[in-house]
Amino acid sequence: MTTPPCGHPRSPGGARLADPALYHAGDPHAVWRALRRWDPVGWQPVDDRSGFWAVTRYADVRTVLTDHARFTSTGGVMLNMIGRPEPAQDQQFAASDPPRHGLIRGPLQRQMTRRAVARHAPAIRSFVREMLRPAGGDLDFAELTSALPLAFLGPLMGIRAADWPDLARWVSMSVAEHDPDVMVPDGPSATLERGHRELFAYLLNLLLEHRRRPRGDLVDLLGSMPLRPGAIVANCYSLLLGGGAAIPHVPRVAVAELIRLGRYEDWARRPQRIDRAVEEALRFATPAVHFMRLATQDTSVGGVPVAAGEPVVVWLGSANRDEAAFPDADTLNPDRHPNRHLAFGDGRHYCLGAALARLTLRIFFEELFATFSSFEPAGDLERVRSTWLNGIKRMPVVGRRR
Repeated sequence: MTTPPCGHPRSPGGARLADPALYHAGDPHAVWRALRRWDPVGWQPVDDRSGFWAVTRYADVRTVLTDHARFTSTGGVMLNMIGRPEPAQDQQFAASDPPRHGLIRGPLQRQMTRRAVARHAPAIRSFVREMLRPAGGDLDFAELTSALPLAFLGPLMGIRAADWPDLARWVSMSVAEHDPDVMVPDGPSATLERGHRELFAYLLNLLLEHRRRPRGDLVDLLGSMPLRPGAIVANCYSLLLGGGAAIPHVPRVAVAELIRLGRYEDWARRPQRIDRAVEEALRFATPAVHFMRLATQDTSVGGVPVAAGEPVVVWLGSANRDEAAFPDADTLNPDRHPNRHLAFGDGRHYCLGAALARLTLRIFFEELFATFSSFEPAGDLERVRSTWLNGIKRMPVVGRRR
């Protein structure tokens, strides 16, 4: 890490962004803040043989995400793929570049516009109300929100409620393989492999069920495209991972901060600003912490030379707290506007499910504020041990119903 000039506070020398302990028990925002100031594009080792360029400033992150000619997604998009071949290269929309990316994503995108997903609002609201109905008193807010992905994964993909506990565990194994709650005895690599294997087996069976009994959802749409079964499953996996892993952590992180600040009721009593509040919750939480690209040529980022083939990892969690882009960036401000956050990424790979995620979160917060008058902490939070998922896995609170 670059040494700051004499007389200035030192950045946390030796901080390793690839260490999941930083996100479980440390303060990544303090590290990112120092990196943005002293080493905004810096080399981070993973082991003795490999590493990556860590990009932490908002402007540089946007450059990498939007320039697919210089920074490709075909080599994998998560840190845990460093040193591994990407099996879904050019077969999965997340692991392809234009024009191939558009051919796979285009038909799906037409079903995921704001207008198209609005038809799911009544079903989502009904699901959320039923989810909140029995809650109150001493509860774990993380457990309360654990089923939230089913509000949209059911209608979109035909995921059954009875399947969700297993699916949620396999999703966690795929994005938080270092977390002790899901790690298998053979370690993180074996956990990641097991999570992938179980999810792909489930999704292949789901595809076969849809072929026997079509339902008119996204699985059927993918099945109608000129893709091999493995490619269809890989794209189903991408849809499941994006929504299943990340979305529940937005309300958890936001509500935890509202409790800490004593501002829950301030947010709840002004429903007219709900859309801006959702955007701010997304910015503040940024559940998907990073994305990876590979440099396609010798180039530079932020004036730092990057060689062809080297991994470049953009830290969305840092970019969304960049003081140069967001005044008072560490404050959760429901009136923040404009708010061009990067919680959904940017460029051609902007999150396919962004409109549906916004709809689900808006409905969830509306129903939460209408149901609960206040929350108080009832114990310590426990964060997920993961380099990709910024999340809370235990959140004991006392909830008072209206």
